[in-house]
Amino acid sequence: MENPTTKELILDTIKQKSVLKQDVFNNIILNFKVLKSALKVMAHDLQEEMKGVDSRIVIKYQDKGEYEAQLNIGGDILIFHMHTNVFKFDNSNGLWKTSYLNEDAKRGYCGVINIYNFLADSFKYQRHNDLGYLIARIFINNENHFMVQGKRQLGFLYNDFVNSTIDKEKMTQILESTLLYTLDFDLYMPPYDAVKQVSVYEMTELSNSMRIKTGKRLGFQFSADSDDITL
Repeated sequence: MENPTTKELILDTIKQKSVLKQDVFNNIILNFKVLKSALKVMAHDLQEEMKGVDSRIVIKYQDKGEYEAQLNIGGDILIFHMHTNVFKFDNSNGLWKTSYLNEDAKRGYCGVINIYNFLADSFKYQRHNDLGYLIARIFINNENHFMVQGKRQLGFLYNDFVNSTIDKEKMTQILESTLLYTLDFDLYMPPYDAVKQVSVYEMTELSNSMRIKTGKRLGFQFSADSDDITL
């Protein structure tokens, strides 16, 4: 057999990788729809339960389009964002040593759903300098194997990529863990030295719409939480 030409090699690579990435992308879209459906049900059920407890507590789901959903829960906002690109696990990742990925390298390509936590007041008062935090990332390949990278329970409950497959029940469990972490992730008072100086602009903006920068861990390194999980 003759050696393939450069053009044939290019075409073969396009066929393999482009088709794979389309498969992964289409699958993450389907799973994001599952996430939004589960999130909507969860928000409705929690809101109904809270009606008889305290009507001031707002729990509201918003579909923000094909790639984004939002959950308002008390003083927090959770933003779920599906990345439109497909990612491959880094070559140094230990998953490449498993038989699951060794048997088929295509399994190491995943779609990603990012989960961010913001303060509700940051949006209410349009404090554009306020900080949000990436609290979890959900990785799902074209065979529905998944893992979650995140903090505390989010980092160790869902890290068996080789043996775990995603479904509506597992997605609901991830969302429940996300909510528990968010509600336990309190707003800390920043160190005095971090806020002792305020510019005229910031003071003017504060008078207009309370825009001095705020974040749950402003003045503290988020990574100081000892439960960070890295890939």
